[in-house]
Amino acid sequence: MSRLTCDGCRDGTAFAMPFSMAFQPIVDVEAGRVYAHEALVRGVDGAGAGTVLAAVDAGNRYSFDQACRVRAIELAADLAMASEGAFLSINFLPNAVYEPSACIRLTLATAKRTNFPLDRLIFEFTENEKLDPDHVQRIVTTYKSMGFKTAIDDFGAGYAGLNLLARFQPDIIKLDMDLVRGIDASRSRRVVVKAVVEMCDDLGVAVLAEGIETPGEHRALCDLGIRLQQGYWFAKPSFEALAAVPADRLAASAHPIAA
Repeated sequence: MSRLTCDGCRDGTAFAMPFSMAFQPIVDVEAGRVYAHEALVRGVDGAGAGTVLAAVDAGNRYSFDQACRVRAIELAADLAMASEGAFLSINFLPNAVYEPSACIRLTLATAKRTNFPLDRLIFEFTENEKLDPDHVQRIVTTYKSMGFKTAIDDFGAGYAGLNLLARFQPDIIKLDMDLVRGIDASRSRRVVVKAVVEMCDDLGVAVLAEGIETPGEHRALCDLGIRLQQGYWFAKPSFEALAAVPADRLAASAHPIAA
């Protein structure tokens, strides 16, 4: 592998399956604009991520994680994603990061090679596999010191969301979509999400709601003060392209958010 990769990557096996990325927009509903595009793994023919992810194992997860970063940044640069100020959100596997400052070298080199601005990168990790909190804290601290934004994905569905949040604060938490689904018709979901929003406000962490599929869910989340929103109601992921959010959805999103 490249000399830019870390020892953990070189000690593992290469990820042999070719893949590409689709992008799904994250909307700032207060500003009525696209805030970021999340890179989502796809097969080279645009097929879903399942087959690709099924090929990831303990031996090749390091090289897969690195390859995802490279492919996402290359495509984002080709699509001029940052030209209007949008961020690129990249999912990463904390257990595939051997040492944060070493494993980031290829990412930095790719951004430099493609002229993609480092301050437009968000790294998000999911808590759906058991994590070493000390290791995750080192990654987040290192990434934030380099000017990247960080996010916890699927917050509320994994192993230790509240404990992680008590130890360190990412820039963003992404609410698990089970908390979002049908929130307009569920008082209990609204109570839980309201408490999370208030807690994150006190900690200086932004809340992002994903999986929004209906205007009712969108309006309920706006009423709870959540300005970063993502889901099919805005746009489905677009293969190797930036999905456009319909103008009427942006216009509908731009109403003032309830205090």
